[in-house]
Amino acid sequence: MQSSDPESRQQERQQSKFSNNIKDNSSNITNPFKKPDTISYQNGDSVSSPPPQSSSTQHIPPQSQTSPPTYSRGMTQSSPNENGDSNGKPFRSWSATKKKINEWKGSRKLVLVIVAIALLLDNMLLTTVVPIIPEFLYDIRHPDAPLDSFPRTPLSLATPPPPTPPPCKGNGPNNSTSGYDESDMSTIVSNENNTYDKEAEERHKELVGETVEVGLMFASKAFVQLLVNPIVGPLTHRIGYSIPMFAGFVIMFISTLIFAFGRSYSVLFIARALQGIGSSCSSVSGMGMLADRYTDDKERGNAMGIALGGLALGVLIGPPFGGIMYEFVGKSAPFLILAALALGDGLLQLCMLEPSVVQSQDDPPSLKTLISDPYILIAAGSITFANMGIAMLEPSLPIWMVDNMGASRWEQGVSFLPASISYLIGTNLFGPLGHKIGRWLAAFIGLGVIGFCLLLVG
Repeated sequence: MQSSDPESRQQERQQSKFSNNIKDNSSNITNPFKKPDTISYQNGDSVSSPPPQSSSTQHIPPQSQTSPPTYSRGMTQSSPNENGDSNGKPFRSWSATKKKINEWKGSRKLVLVIVAIALLLDNMLLTTVVPIIPEFLYDIRHPDAPLDSFPRTPLSLATPPPPTPPPCKGNGPNNSTSGYDESDMSTIVSNENNTYDKEAEERHKELVGETVEVGLMFASKAFVQLLVNPIVGPLTHRIGYSIPMFAGFVIMFISTLIFAFGRSYSVLFIARALQGIGSSCSSVSGMGMLADRYTDDKERGNAMGIALGGLALGVLIGPPFGGIMYEFVGKSAPFLILAALALGDGLLQLCMLEPSVVQSQDDPPSLKTLISDPYILIAAGSITFANMGIAMLEPSLPIWMVDNMGASRWEQGVSFLPASISYLIGTNLFGPLGHKIGRWLAAFIGLGVIGFCLLLVG
């Protein structure tokens, strides 16, 4: 028993050694059918896992298992994500901008801005012509003797230029220094005075007679607008507000270009009358659009005040803008600038309002019903008398300033600044104030102030 124990132990040692050799050899043999371990990513790339290391370095941190592969300089990923690139930035800004534009299209604040700009440009064109037309009409009728050829002095204080001294006849003791005696000199001076007085008197008559023609031209816009307003009102009920609004821009743009290049009274008269059609389309559809968007009474009053603030700003800027540009640049310059601004407003309407036909199912009130409404009559009368004073000053004040004060073109335009500034303040003040104290009281106060100021002007 004892002798067999060493032999069995030796056999066991040999078997264990043989099995260890087999394991070592099998570890060096690679299986060609075994797939390598891979790491997949969402973008479609895959990276083979590194070969196993020693037991001390086989543990891989969680961060390295999920980190994306690195690329050498100049290499890009083969497949972009759904936003267009790896970060999703090129198209994200455009999509956000497009979404913002779509939100603004239905915004009533944008409608308020568009209406205010349209009223501003309409009234800038209305008042820009005030310091330009009277003197321009005189100059085209007297190309050889425009107003610039006369000294810019008041007619009542105007004195003729000093007479040109005649040449000397000689230097003898019997000859006077001037070569003429005192009777000859007085005759020359009196003749020159008579000639200058006649020219001044003719200029005065021309300017006074021109007042009627300028007044008729300025009134043509209001007269045409008075006729077109009752037509545009029912039209907006049938086709909506956006198409008449855009039509008003087109007509005003054409009228502005005619003013820029017109060189005769008849052409300028047509341009002024055409402006009345465009103004009717813009004002009626614009105010109706605001009333449709702002249903609350207080909000509607504030919105109307802001829109009329744009109107007042146009009245404020127009006269000095026209006078200064006509004085230092030329007659066409202010109208070309207005045409460019009107073109921008038209593009804004085309992109944001997207003019289209919108029919209303409700029947509009008849013209007879509107005329018989006492509140509408009172409001229309108040607006008529409130604008009558400034309408009388527009054709007469510039000519009177030239005739009696010798005013320059820019001075004629600046003379309307006080009325324009007060109008701008009043439109922003009486909107909220009328809601608090009553609109009838606000209108009554305004008419009282206008009547007092007209007495002072007269």
